[in-house]
Order: sequence, then C-alpha cells, then structure tokens
Amino acid sequence: MGKVEKNDNAVPVELNKLRDRITDIDRKIIELLEERATLVKKVGELKRKYGLPFYSPDREKKIYKMIEENSSGDFPVKSLKNIFREIMSASIKLEEPLTISYLGPEATFTHQAAIERFGLSLHYLAEESIEDVFMDVEHDRADFGVVPIENSIEGVVHYTLDMFVNSSVKIVSEIYIDIKHNLLSKARSLEEIKAIYSHPNALGQCKGWIKKHLPNVPLYETVSTAKAARIAEKDPTAAAIASLAASKIYNLNVLASGIEDKTNNTTRFLVIGRQIPKPTGDDKTSFMFSIKDRVGALYEILSPFYKNKINLTRIESRPSRQKSWSYIFYVDVEGHIEDEKLKKALEEVEKLTVFLKILGSYPKANN
Repeated sequence: MGKVEKNDNAVPVELNKLRDRITDIDRKIIELLEERATLVKKVGELKRKYGLPFYSPDREKKIYKMIEENSSGDFPVKSLKNIFREIMSASIKLEEPLTISYLGPEATFTHQAAIERFGLSLHYLAEESIEDVFMDVEHDRADFGVVPIENSIEGVVHYTLDMFVNSSVKIVSEIYIDIKHNLLSKARSLEEIKAIYSHPNALGQCKGWIKKHLPNVPLYETVSTAKAARIAEKDPTAAAIASLAASKIYNLNVLASGIEDKTNNTTRFLVIGRQIPKPTGDDKTSFMFSIKDRVGALYEILSPFYKNKINLTRIESRPSRQKSWSYIFYVDVEGHIEDEKLKKALEEVEKLTVFLKILGSYPKANN
C-alpha cells in the first residue's frame, strides 16, 4: 500500500483539495446570497409602494415546501429549514426592520417560539402580559406578536382566547414547540441544590423527576421560567427549571435535561398581526361566535360544516363577559376564508348566531 502524499502541514493532499472545493462552494453561496439580497431590496420597495405586508406567512410556507421537495436527503431537511429561516429573517430586515412583541421575559418558551418563526435578525420586544402583546400590535408598536394558546398537557390559555373578543388583531400564523424542561443552576451537582424555582406549570410537569431526584428540596413558584433562571443566576444554591436558551443567557450549568414527566409536551403559539395572509392550500381558519340559548342551537351551528365536508379541529367554549350564563365558542377548522366551501358554511352560520367574528386564516403548522 503506497504512502499518502502530504503537504507541508502534514495534511493529505486529497483532503486539501476537498476543502478547496468546499471553499469555492462557500464563495458561490455568498455570491448568491448577495444577489438574493439585491432582489429582496427591490421586493421591499415594491411592497412599500403598494402597501403590502413585509412578512408573508403564505410565502414562507411555500419556501419550506420547496425545501422539502428539493432536498436529496444528504443535508437534513430540518437543518435546511433553520438555515432558510435565518436567510428569510435577514431578508425581512433588509426590506423593513420589523418589531416582534412576545410574552416575555427573554428565554421563555414564547421567546423561543418567536425566534423559531422570525429568526434572529429582527427586533424583539418582551412584554409582561398577553394583553400588552395584543396592544402592541393593535397600536402599531409592534408589527407582529407571539402568544401561547394551548398546551397538550395543561390545556387552553383562556386569557389569550378572551383577548380576541374585543381585539381587532388577526391570527396570521401558528407555531408548535416541544417543551423540554431542564434543571439549571450555578451549582455543579444536585447535592448543592437547596431550592428549586419555576413557573407553576413547569413545576407540575416535572414533579415525578423532582420527587425521585430531589425529594426534600423546597419548590418556589415564579411568574415565568426565565424569572426562575434569573434567581438561580444570583444564588448558587438555587436551581431553575427552564429552557436551554435560559442556560446560555444566564450562564447556568445544565444539571439535568429533559426532566419533564411526559415526553409529548407541546405548546401551540399564535402569531398575531393586522392582515390575513393569502391562502396556501393547506390552511386553518379560526373564528368565534355566540348563540341564543335554545335547544339544538349548537347542533344547528355545526351542521353547515358537516354538509360542506369541512373538518373542525378544535372547539372551545368560554363564559361571555357581556352577559351572565351566556357563552362564546372558539372554533378552528381546516381551510381558508377565501375557500368557497368554507365561505358558504360561514354564511349559513352567521344567520344562526348572535355574533360571528373571524379571527384569522393562516397556514397550518407542520406539528
């Protein structure tokens, strides 16, 4: 077997040749991104001229679909989507530097969801309440907002539903995030932990792990997992149950990861804006309605969807704030408000309701 030819740095010549080819490809990628940026700026000028939205969930979905259809499998599709998410984020900033409001503080799962949708290039505004996020979007302090709507274990976030009653904002997108809890601390071992802090939901979702590994450590509730991380940052005997992002932001050690008792813990988030996106062919529509209290009223309301073969994916009722013992129903259905079948069904429903309000039509997330 012959010797492998090496260069002066003792690296095989063949390896250097491959690296040179990769460098050439990298240069081409940069050139293409620069060319893309030039086109993006022109797109921004046209959007500004015609008053079109700078973030288009329908366009975003088409790009992700293109990635899936053109991927050969050698480069992971999820990684490709992450790369393009940042390309799109930087592109939006070139068109118009958008502001994204979210239920904070920084390093919460809502913050994670916002970044997953919009990337790292845009400006983020952390708010203390869901109401503040809605107000930011309504009063043009933010272009879009991100709020939690439901969790696979804890159920619906009722405050978010209630905000839609009097708000003019529209749902423009949805995001699903797998909730992974981690035990974070300045300490280097579990034996050093004297207190555990976190949001009540997180504490409840990890109670089995805590009982097994730290049964005698007292638990303290905080308004958010990020608040817990801030406490742990200042107290070396304290631990926080929070996201991996919090460990980086607050410089905490990860003493244990994936400590949630149930692995199928997913939270759905909504992106709210001021305009309904165009249909993509794979959409969801959300609306609310109220009906007169009479026998068979709800059955009559749901019948048009059955007749038009429209699938209902969720229905939730909430007490009305306007009148005692009356209820508002929140519904998600498949389809876009511009689809003829759905349009026809909603026209029939409107005749049977006290009021009907469309909350948004938006691309379905691939959860």
